[in-house]
Amino acid sequence: MEVTENGVGAIDGPTNPMVTPLLTDLYQFTMAYAYWKAGKHQERAVFDLYFRKNPFGGEYTVFAGLEECIRFIANFRLIEDEINFIRESLPGSCEDGFFDYLRGIDCSDVELYAIPEGSIVFPKIPLLRVEGPIAVVQLLETPFVNLINYASLVSTNAARHRNVAGKSKTLLEFGLRRAQGPDGGLSASKYCYIGGFDATSNVAAGKLFGIPLRGTHSHAFVSSYMSLDEIIDKSLSRKDGSSTCEDFVSLVQTWLNKIQWSSSLRGIFGETNQSELAAFTSYALAFPDSFLALVDTYDVMRSGIPNFCAVALALQDLGYKAVGIRLDSGDLAYLSCEARKFFCSIEKEFAVPEFGKMAITASNDLNEETIDALNKQVSIPCKKRSYRLYGKEGYPLVDIMTGENEPSPKVGERILCRHPFQESKRAYVVPQQVEELLRCYWPGNSDKRRETLPTLRDIRERCIQQLEQMRPDHMRRLNPTPYKVSVSAKLYDFIHFLWLNEAPVGELQ
Repeated sequence: MEVTENGVGAIDGPTNPMVTPLLTDLYQFTMAYAYWKAGKHQERAVFDLYFRKNPFGGEYTVFAGLEECIRFIANFRLIEDEINFIRESLPGSCEDGFFDYLRGIDCSDVELYAIPEGSIVFPKIPLLRVEGPIAVVQLLETPFVNLINYASLVSTNAARHRNVAGKSKTLLEFGLRRAQGPDGGLSASKYCYIGGFDATSNVAAGKLFGIPLRGTHSHAFVSSYMSLDEIIDKSLSRKDGSSTCEDFVSLVQTWLNKIQWSSSLRGIFGETNQSELAAFTSYALAFPDSFLALVDTYDVMRSGIPNFCAVALALQDLGYKAVGIRLDSGDLAYLSCEARKFFCSIEKEFAVPEFGKMAITASNDLNEETIDALNKQVSIPCKKRSYRLYGKEGYPLVDIMTGENEPSPKVGERILCRHPFQESKRAYVVPQQVEELLRCYWPGNSDKRRETLPTLRDIRERCIQQLEQMRPDHMRRLNPTPYKVSVSAKLYDFIHFLWLNEAPVGELQ
């Protein structure tokens, strides 16, 4: 990265080339013109980006999308073609001087402070604070909301799935074909990875973001075969290269016969689907080191599992180890349990170590129920600072917002935390650790130090680490305990003074 005098390096543009200054609402440009016409366009303004409720009925959100926001403002310039389109879209009465102004604007005088991407965040706490000339920061509002909303939604959903699955399970994202267009697919792959998924089937996401790729075959591959006679080259070398099995197909058939007549599995299945067996055998010949079969094209327990085991055992004879199976339909919980029993029987019957631990992957439309109500919707005005206060056990206790010029909370010092809206809800907290949440990611022309953008893997690790820091009752799927978000006593008094002053006073007659 090339670094300039003010410490701002050359940053690549947004991942999606459609993210330009025109990716905004028309009223942002009409307001910018009105600011310019009134001579207010250079006045400094402060905007907070926050949300009012956690998604999916939960009590936490994973913050994502920050990197794309930084890429956007680092390259924010209106080209002539875009300015001409804006001219055509605004009323003809707009003066030419405004379009000259648009030619010269960028984000060099904008400051952006944000919570690090991948952090666990909560309603009302600002995710971003943007400061700068009011006309410019107004033009940033819509794209910032667009870049953060979907990213945080997908990351949070992925984190909830990871929380339910536990650390030991491998989670794969196969959503490209169902995604909301190409960008939706790429974004979903990226933000599922941040939220805790292990890999994706999306090749473009693998190339762009370095996400590990995983994939097997589809039902179409299985149904494309009719019989074992279609397999022309039947030879397969041993893994160590010492010899070659000239007829791998016959070896597979031998094992299928052994399984069918074994004492522990006799009577569970009869004749398996031979076209499926041909597909599995062909796929194993192509990928002997990474054989993972989709076993539900016909009948999982009477055909798919026995056929898979026959091929896996034949590979075992030649020094290879099959990866496992994928289930894409039916009662996934029941079928996975039955498949595990079958694998354990194979391990015991034929003395094949760890065959019972064969990987079982479940796919298709795996959703989590949503169960909670909306939180109260009220804005908290003014420029603020935000902190996370930790208790003795290392868990976050509460997030607190203070006025910009208030002293920071200090470790070991008692601080009054007030509910933003309900007067009777308040508590003293003596923090054992204090973390300021907003950091400077774009200093504009100021001399503030700019935070370095982390890699995707670092963001993912931060997300995992933050989830592990949370108290378990905040994370549970059923009736999670709401996490407390508070304001300082001074900020409470200030915002209630503002609300009372702005509230209309009725008149009784």
